[in-house]
Amino acid sequence: MSAVRHRPMAPPAPGGEHGDSDDNFTDDESTPLTHDIYGGSQRTIQETKGWDVFRDPPIKIETGSTANQECLELTIKILKIFAYIFTFIIVLTGGVIAKGCVLFMTSQIRKDRKIEYCNKDLGRDKTFVVSLPEEERIAWIWALMIAYALPEIGSLIRSARICFFKTFKVPKKGHFLFVWLMETFSALGTALLMFVVLPQIDAIQGAMLTNCLCVVPGIFGLFSRTAKEGKRFVKAIIDMAAIAAQITGLVIWPLLENRRELWVIPVACVMISCGWWENYVSAQSPVGLIRALGRIKEEMKYTRYFSHMFISIWKILLFFCLTLLIYWAQGDEPGNLFSMYGDAFGPHKIIVYELPPGLGGVLPDTLEAANIDTVDVDAAHSSVIYVLLLQIFGAYLCYIFGKFACKILIQGFSYAFPVSLTVPISVSLLITACGIRIDDPCFFHDSIPDYLFFTSPSNFRFHNFVTEQMAWAWLLWLLSQTWIALHIWMPKCERLATTEKLFVRPMYSALLIDQSMALNRRRDDQADVKTEDLSEIEKEKGDEYYETISVHTDRSTAPHKPSIKSSDNITRIFSCATMWHETKDEMIEFLKSIMRMDEDQCARRVAQKYLRVLDPDYYEFETHIFFDDAFEISDHSDDDIQCNRFVKLLIATMDEAASEIHQTTIRLRPPKKYPTPYGGRLVWTLPGKTKFITHLKDKDRIRHRKRWSQVMYMYYLLGHRLMELPISVDRKDAIAENTYLLTLDGDIDFKPNAVTLLVDLMKKNKNLGAACGRIHPVGSGPMVWYQLFEYAIGHWLQKATEHMIGCVLCSPGCFSLFRGKALMDDNVMKKYTTRSDEARHYVQYDQGEDRWLCTLLLQRGYRVEYSAASDAYTHCPEGFNEFYNQRRRWVPSTIANIMDLLGDAKRTIKINDNISLLYIFYQMMLMGGTILGPGTIFLMLVGAFVAAFRIDNWTSFHYNIVPILAFMFVCFTCKSNIQLFVAQVLSTAYALIMMAVIVGTALQLGEDGIGSPSAIFLISMTGSFFIAACLHPQEFWCITCGLIYLLSIPSMYLLLILYSIINLNVVSWGTREVVAKKTKKELEAEKKAAEEAKKHVKQKSMLGFLQGNIGDNADEEGSVEFSLAGLFRCIFCTHGKTTDEKQQLNTIAESLDTIKQRIDSIESAVDPHGHHTRHGRRRTTSSGSKDHHLLSSVAEKSGDESDESDSDTSAEPKQERDFLTNPYWIEDPDVRKGEVDFLSSSEIQFWKDLIDKYLYPIDNDPVEQARIAADLIELRNKSVFAFFMANALFVLIVFLLQLNKDKLHIVWPLGVKTNITYIEETSEVHISKEYLQLEPIGLVFVFFFALILVIQFTAMLFHRFGTLSHILASTELNFCKKKSEDLTQDQLIDKHAVEIVKNLQRLQGIDGDYDNDSGSGPDRIARRKTIQNLEKARQPRRQIGTLDVAFKKRFLKLTADAENNPATPILTRRLTMRAETIRALEVRKNSVMAERRKSTMQTLGAKNEYGITTSAVLNNNGALPNHRSGRVSNAGISIKDVFNVNGGPVEQIYGSNGGGTINQGYEHVLDEDGDRNSLRLTTRNPHPQVSWSQNTSSSNTGRL
Repeated sequence: MSAVRHRPMAPPAPGGEHGDSDDNFTDDESTPLTHDIYGGSQRTIQETKGWDVFRDPPIKIETGSTANQECLELTIKILKIFAYIFTFIIVLTGGVIAKGCVLFMTSQIRKDRKIEYCNKDLGRDKTFVVSLPEEERIAWIWALMIAYALPEIGSLIRSARICFFKTFKVPKKGHFLFVWLMETFSALGTALLMFVVLPQIDAIQGAMLTNCLCVVPGIFGLFSRTAKEGKRFVKAIIDMAAIAAQITGLVIWPLLENRRELWVIPVACVMISCGWWENYVSAQSPVGLIRALGRIKEEMKYTRYFSHMFISIWKILLFFCLTLLIYWAQGDEPGNLFSMYGDAFGPHKIIVYELPPGLGGVLPDTLEAANIDTVDVDAAHSSVIYVLLLQIFGAYLCYIFGKFACKILIQGFSYAFPVSLTVPISVSLLITACGIRIDDPCFFHDSIPDYLFFTSPSNFRFHNFVTEQMAWAWLLWLLSQTWIALHIWMPKCERLATTEKLFVRPMYSALLIDQSMALNRRRDDQADVKTEDLSEIEKEKGDEYYETISVHTDRSTAPHKPSIKSSDNITRIFSCATMWHETKDEMIEFLKSIMRMDEDQCARRVAQKYLRVLDPDYYEFETHIFFDDAFEISDHSDDDIQCNRFVKLLIATMDEAASEIHQTTIRLRPPKKYPTPYGGRLVWTLPGKTKFITHLKDKDRIRHRKRWSQVMYMYYLLGHRLMELPISVDRKDAIAENTYLLTLDGDIDFKPNAVTLLVDLMKKNKNLGAACGRIHPVGSGPMVWYQLFEYAIGHWLQKATEHMIGCVLCSPGCFSLFRGKALMDDNVMKKYTTRSDEARHYVQYDQGEDRWLCTLLLQRGYRVEYSAASDAYTHCPEGFNEFYNQRRRWVPSTIANIMDLLGDAKRTIKINDNISLLYIFYQMMLMGGTILGPGTIFLMLVGAFVAAFRIDNWTSFHYNIVPILAFMFVCFTCKSNIQLFVAQVLSTAYALIMMAVIVGTALQLGEDGIGSPSAIFLISMTGSFFIAACLHPQEFWCITCGLIYLLSIPSMYLLLILYSIINLNVVSWGTREVVAKKTKKELEAEKKAAEEAKKHVKQKSMLGFLQGNIGDNADEEGSVEFSLAGLFRCIFCTHGKTTDEKQQLNTIAESLDTIKQRIDSIESAVDPHGHHTRHGRRRTTSSGSKDHHLLSSVAEKSGDESDESDSDTSAEPKQERDFLTNPYWIEDPDVRKGEVDFLSSSEIQFWKDLIDKYLYPIDNDPVEQARIAADLIELRNKSVFAFFMANALFVLIVFLLQLNKDKLHIVWPLGVKTNITYIEETSEVHISKEYLQLEPIGLVFVFFFALILVIQFTAMLFHRFGTLSHILASTELNFCKKKSEDLTQDQLIDKHAVEIVKNLQRLQGIDGDYDNDSGSGPDRIARRKTIQNLEKARQPRRQIGTLDVAFKKRFLKLTADAENNPATPILTRRLTMRAETIRALEVRKNSVMAERRKSTMQTLGAKNEYGITTSAVLNNNGALPNHRSGRVSNAGISIKDVFNVNGGPVEQIYGSNGGGTINQGYEHVLDEDGDRNSLRLTTRNPHPQVSWSQNTSSSNTGRL
């Protein structure tokens, strides 16, 4: 009988325990350890002897992703402080300058305006005034028109670009006409304000008036308020007050000053405010008209750019026509605007009038009427251009930096605050400037032309300003605008939100920049998800594991669909890793990364569940590992299989990795084991309650290799687990869009923040199909140093450029995030299952599967991006051979996939908005550089030899061509190991030569000077690398490996390319390969084949021919023989052994054995209980092959094995096995004695169908393999020929031109050498100039690579800015927000929720071992509680193995009275021992208790991941589950009752019905002092009397 007991297939007895399903994460403390779900294993604690209590706890090692980042974090925080301040200054300064320039320009266009002129240069004792001529007015009118038109031109360009290169939707005619009408009103109002209103009032009044442009937004906002809003009545009253204040601003000056032209003010202001209608209407409004406008607003999300492509042109033309009309209405000739244009912006005169003393400083109404002297002065005609440029750049910088502030989440201080301050600051500066100018007309003499200034109020005094200028009314206008634009103070956008999500209209209004920034900033109309909605989500999902929600749902980009539930928008991340032959260190790094994700996800889940905090970054997480070739022949029998040593290594390292992460010794529960059609499955529950599922692939049952593992998890997660859900299509669509596959390698090292940054990119752009991070190679040795620099410049320049000007072509499978919906699209997942039937497929599909998958996404229109802030660390090849073999796969697959993309460029450009013709041209340049790379390096070496060793061109050519041709010959004729050895020798020689070349090149550059083409290119290249390193300070030291990179250039760009192309026909993986374990028959067959081969070679030799092929050396015997100490043997008169008789006897014996075994098998089938001595072990064949089914075969044994098995099996018959029921591998003790479970019938059928259709093992057909091998060789030959001819022609042309450089060259203008020769005989001085010469091909070569370098360097600068924005957006400055003392208790918890939970759930120190190394001072070491901790370790207790249990234990002990309760847990370093923090937590705990008492939630019931409601839920085996008493609702009980129920002495702490999820491996009892808030762990009864069929309840639980 097997030691592993299996769960019965039949339904359990009534009242019995129901089996855990796959999705059950509850640790029920009532389940004894000997229950059948544990397979009979008993987990007991070995009592520690007193002499053996000394500990070796895990030491925290900070390397890779966990390296000390304090310096970097501090630098980022300093940068964010700088961003706060700098952005605030730029936005405020830009807004004030733009506002001031507009008022300055409108002040100059008033007709017959007179201002006092400075008498500094004309006469100190005289008074002068000036009236601007018509030319000056026309210049300022044109300046206003240009300032208005520029943003509209920008809107036109943006709209046209998106419509031509991306997608657009044509609006309905009625909707388009309404939008056109509102934009027409806006342009008309702006023209009236600029050319009619502002010139008639002074600049201070004009600045105040710009706060009265919110009438229509205020009215629409009032009618858009719904009943769902809190305090709606109060808000409506304030809305009406704000509207009233706005209306007073429109009529107060026309009424008080009684000027007819001022009645244009209300018309202009209301028309302007129509431009911001869209931001203030809602489709949920109770008013029908507003709802209709809301529907137009919804359509505008898709039709905006098409509409604005025409509206922008219309607005520019309309504004220009209105300007002409207003100019004509004022009595001027419109033609002057054109005829006097040249004079207006050119030199002209300004007439200055001298006032007679009798006027007493009072300016006359008509200067021409009086007999006044005039003086002509030259106009500063460039002043208009300067002011216009100031206005343009001020408005643009205000807009750009304001948008930047919104993207990096500093909107409150650096956007809303400066925008609101723009008018008050402008008014204050205008009051000051006007007052100074009135008192002293010469104060601005040196900075502003004396005939130009703002229109100042007459008789200006401060008390007059307060009373007459209605300053008190302006404060009401300012407050009303602030209320109407209150949304800019409460942003809800995500990090790095797109411009469309931030602003309503495509661009800004330059003439009214601050109002545009405030009213055009998009309002977040979506309702917040309240914390009380969590219970509703729990009810609709029926899943305790998913009883959290994410508020980060983007409803703004798609119409609301009522069938979609809030829970469908939760981010779901499935990490999918492929493993093969990883080492222990690599596995530990990978497992530690998964443990960190598990800890982070648990903290976010617990924070939402118990602290009632909404986390925008919340995600669900699950890990899947697909282990290739996971089985080998068992040690005891060739007929059974067991897990190989790499699987066992993974199992053994799980506890070690968990212990290192949680800094305490942890033993995870043994994995649950599942037999599956493809091999097997191991399922762990990690400390944070996420699932860790390892799929063990048997290559005899399912296709192996990485691509087919990817097909497995795509079809399993996206096909079986998503598409087969019985839910609506809309829900599936929402779930697919928010489901992400995190593809990983088995040696990757990363932190949760790296994944969060990739998810940010996905949320930002719904068209994003994949995103990759920055990969850092890890290892030691020269090859790793080379790869450090190669990876650095590859990411700094290459990937950044692809990201900025197009799409990333390869998202590496070692660390990338793929959107599930994108993978499910047509021609992606399905095409990815294409079997390689042609030679080209093996290269493109199987050798570069990651790049091919991205190519499929690009060809379907999806975007692929790169995030430099998302760091991941992977082990790279450390040996030369392994590196060359890795690149031997990468190089051909890269070329094949890019050629595939270029060949399909026309269709790809049409379907993919992010790929343009220019990007295709850039990729063609790179492809040309790759193909001609060997020829280029060869020519470089030839030229370098000439410069360094002073030899002629032909000699250098011969020296370089011979080793290259020899290496090509070796690659064609020798085995791989010989090729790699030769490559290694040549690489070493080339490295030495390159060092000499570098020295020679430096000397040559010294002679030619820095103006030579080589010097310019070299300085540019090294300079760009250095600047790139400086812009990546965290990776700066990668540049120190640049010397090794230079020395390796011939090896990597010449030898490696040749090696890869010539070995194109080799399709083996080449790395991590180990020798497979073989059966005895296979070993005997190999031995026999070796002997036959040896005999065959002997027969082919000359000696064998002379001997007449009589036997081999082993078959020779002689009549005379002697030997000397066994060193050699002499045989005389030899003759061959007779072998025919022996062979015949062997054949007869084998036939008899075969007959006997078949008779035994027949007897056992007829009479299985009869007398027999042998039983063949039953073994299933490949369940996935099309030609095989689940059949049993009798294993054949040799005679010796049969004799041995007679004695073994006569006493106990061998157990017959079925691979889906009781395979041998689940009994392997190295796989741990965990629970054994079985897949549901539907999943088994899914795997059988998937294997049968796509993943059946490819049979080793010798004929087919020979055909593929021949096709691969033919493809290799064609590729090598084309490659060789392209490089040969390139080398030939360039080399011949180099030889004839004197006849055909281009004179280089820089680096000219001047030679001065003095001839004494004739006393002549000869001066000659020597120019550097550049042949045409060389010129093309230099400019070709220089162009690539410039493109990549420029793109890198823009990408660094984007990355910096992403990092700053993800960085929180606690001291830049409210102090903790100023926060309410709820705000304090919300702010630090995840951080608090992470510290409350720590497993380290759960027993109070906090201060082992705490404290400071000289006696810190002496104060260690070493003996106390050792004594605690001696006590037999179990540690809490799940994070939520640790959290609950500490959470219950929270109290603000730290003196009376010293057990209050330590929080974060920043929050440690802060009374207000602990008090806030205690208040939150009590509120949750009260909420739970009042809750009326229904029973959660069985697990129901996607909210599917059924009358009965079947367990995995088809039986109806009998719900455990522990799976009851948490409703109606206090928070302590969540963990303590039934009231018994044991059950009150962790009873059998506890709603909390407790690790089943532990039992909790009260401490001796009876404190029920203090928990201690003891072992369970190792020998309870429980049978397999009886009902196991809490009464069966024993105590030691």
